[in-house]
Amino acid sequence: MPTLSALLLRPAGPRRNDSGPSRHRRALRTAAAATATAALLLPLVATGPPATAAPPPSGELQRAFADAAAAYHVPPSVLLAVGYLESRWDGHGGAPSVTGGYGPMHLTDARTALAEAPHHGEGGEDPRGDGARPWTPVRDRLPQQAAEAPARLRTLDRAAALTGLPGERLRRDAAANVRGGAALLAAEQRRLGLPPSADPADWYGAVAGYSGASDAATAAVFADDVYDVLRGGESRTTDQGQRVTLAADPALRAESAQLDRLGLPAGTPAKGAADGAGRGVECPRTVACEWVPAPYERFGDGDFGNHDLADRPASQRVDYIVVHDTEGSWDTTLKLIKDPTYVSWNYTVRSSDGHIAQHVRTKDVAWHAGNWYVNSKSVGIEHEGFLTAPDAWYTEAMYRTSARLVRYLSHKLGIPLDRQHILGHDNVPGTTAGTVKDMHTDPGPYWDWAHYFRLLGRPFNRTAGPHGGLVTVAPDYDRHRPVYTGCEKAGQTCAPHGSGAVRLHTAPSAGAPLVKDIGLRPDGGDSTTGVNDTGARASTGQRFAVAGRHGDWTAIWYLGQKAWFHNPHARPTALDAKGLVAVPKRRPGGVPVYGRAYPEKAAYPAGVPVQSASPLPYRLLAGQAYAVGGRAAAEYLWAQTFDPAGHKVVRGKDTYYEIQVGHRVGYVRAADVTLRPSGR
Repeated sequence: MPTLSALLLRPAGPRRNDSGPSRHRRALRTAAAATATAALLLPLVATGPPATAAPPPSGELQRAFADAAAAYHVPPSVLLAVGYLESRWDGHGGAPSVTGGYGPMHLTDARTALAEAPHHGEGGEDPRGDGARPWTPVRDRLPQQAAEAPARLRTLDRAAALTGLPGERLRRDAAANVRGGAALLAAEQRRLGLPPSADPADWYGAVAGYSGASDAATAAVFADDVYDVLRGGESRTTDQGQRVTLAADPALRAESAQLDRLGLPAGTPAKGAADGAGRGVECPRTVACEWVPAPYERFGDGDFGNHDLADRPASQRVDYIVVHDTEGSWDTTLKLIKDPTYVSWNYTVRSSDGHIAQHVRTKDVAWHAGNWYVNSKSVGIEHEGFLTAPDAWYTEAMYRTSARLVRYLSHKLGIPLDRQHILGHDNVPGTTAGTVKDMHTDPGPYWDWAHYFRLLGRPFNRTAGPHGGLVTVAPDYDRHRPVYTGCEKAGQTCAPHGSGAVRLHTAPSAGAPLVKDIGLRPDGGDSTTGVNDTGARASTGQRFAVAGRHGDWTAIWYLGQKAWFHNPHARPTALDAKGLVAVPKRRPGGVPVYGRAYPEKAAYPAGVPVQSASPLPYRLLAGQAYAVGGRAAAEYLWAQTFDPAGHKVVRGKDTYYEIQVGHRVGYVRAADVTLRPSGR
């Protein structure tokens, strides 16, 4: 079964130090046992509409919102704003979200989502093609009693009772779904003893209640986000080609005192939560955040887990934030983080309402990235969701609270808000040539990096003319729908869906072979269209040096080769940019690339084994160029003892640069390259 994306927590080694036997197998066994008893875990994939299905006439969904609002005396803007936060008005072809929500209003129906979960066979086939994590068929991981799901995961039944519409229509018909959402909002307003006011300001309590949150802090964050949408307005074309618009109301104020009517416990807003030592959680005040600690305990023969105590940034600078998806439910995730023999990460974000749990303090080192160098210099954030299930969608609520958390961490730790420092787990490099093929691939091509960075306040923009020498990958996520395979079964085509990744070819033609990744396939095998195959893929926000242009095609330097992607003038998939590039010096056989910036041999003190900075299988040739993400400190964290007083940070004199070498970043020694401005 796929467990958390954090499974490849660290390189092989005694503890986390890159040599000798690994505890990885034990972590896998523990994860398998824990997840077998998991609470609600919704389908990894769900069938969308056939590719030939005709979309409804444009404007139909806008009218559906207006009609439903009128029928249930809900302000149309409130209904639109709630729908935007739940789904950005997409219907996802009637497929359920990761938490069992259907349609634009995210009406939840755990029982049906359970019944619709695809079965992948008795052989334990992993539909993601990730052999590094064991796989248990979906049905074996779902509860046998869907009724055990909390009320927030069973709102569709209530909507059916209120509207008289059958559940099937509420799940599959967008207009009916919107009507069900309006009925729920109106019922919540009545429950709170409030009149059906035409003023959006008077619906704050009902909106907070619609979230299904079990505490006031989380409900308030959801409602505040809805009212932010109301003030700012939104307009977009949905996954079914429907243009929906919500006019801005910048002067709108909300009756936030209505929150008290919900009768919910206070919960744990960021400013109030505390860990066992009485310290507040590290979250912005604009999110609801609780402390669910990963244990730091001794167990076994001199072993401990499941993270390392440290003193960052005093001991080591934190350079990265790594975005993961959980490949599991919220409840399962929280169970796993409490296991001292398992892996760890710093935060988890819940899909349904954006609630956040912190598990490891940012000063400590969590085991999440699959690369010890990156672990020791990063914070890991898990998001409830599934790589191979684009229609088990990440909600707007999740994107927004995650973005606020990342902005907060960026300010707190001095991490730049760019794609060279805000990495996906799929951008983390392997540590050695032998580990490249086992690195994780989440959050995958369906994570909307462009939208995420707009929420971070750092949208991707053109920074140069056509001769700037760099390009920033930036396809239109909603319109850009490359074919992927392997979402449900190996070779099976995934349902059409927006994507932030472009595909790379050996020549400027869609019929040309895909470029090869010899790290993934040392035998020289071809890259594929598999959703987990990163061998010929560049993602939104990544910057590459331009290697050539031909008509509507642009070439970039990628893994030591020239790689072409479709970049038409009428609908560009990249933005012209400029910046520093690393040009390899002339070396016999080319310049090596490393997956970690480890110090030179002479830097290691007595008692700390020398760690080999063995190169990855990629060679960069003179005349090529690679976008530079910044200087990388030559450091190695030695953490062998339960008592952090025994930990040491080894620092060397070698200088490295982080570069965008392929889909993943890499490191080159400064002595092997020349830095220069792009475009020269």
